[in-house]
Amino acid sequence: MREMSDSSQGRTEVLDAAFFARGADRVARDLIGARLAVRRPDGVVERHLVFETEAYLGAHDLACHGARGRTARNAVMFGPAGRWYVYLCYGLHWMLNIVTGPEGVPAAVLLRGVGSHEGPGRLTRALGVDRAFDGRPATRSGGLWLEAAGSRVPRRLVRRTPRIGVGYAGAWAEKPLRYVVDPAELLMMTGAAARRAPVRRRP
Repeated sequence: MREMSDSSQGRTEVLDAAFFARGADRVARDLIGARLAVRRPDGVVERHLVFETEAYLGAHDLACHGARGRTARNAVMFGPAGRWYVYLCYGLHWMLNIVTGPEGVPAAVLLRGVGSHEGPGRLTRALGVDRAFDGRPATRSGGLWLEAAGSRVPRRLVRRTPRIGVGYAGAWAEKPLRYVVDPAELLMMTGAAARRAPVRRRP
């Protein structure tokens, strides 16, 4: 589900801060079917369909990093919305999150699966995402951004499950705040499978 930048896609809509300045659960659902775009060091832009996300709602959500207050590590989560929150998990894997909601509320959406990359650690490793992106706006100028889905993925295709790896969060561990769609079904819906492989071009 990787698409190189090409003229056949036309001008794509970059999701702006207003899109992200909503509840993390709404943003997580609406990001299913959107595209994560990354500009590589050689200037080539890659686009990857988003098929799995998790929502972290704020200080009241015991699975959220902001549940224990503001720290140097999680400060970006407190806003403003539309910035990347990147942290190291278990000293091994970078986790890519987009900050959501009103300023002052520590909320974000974790990107767990895009394109052919399943799992947040594999995702960041494949796309070259690390701490350098922490706090950057999700804009073209920042080199990493999100683009609107061509059409909303039907509810019947989107599964909601408990989040992964948050057993420490008590009752919050069971909240259905993980959103996932079968990548093959997403490809069929978007028509990407039928599209001729685009030519590698600089933007």
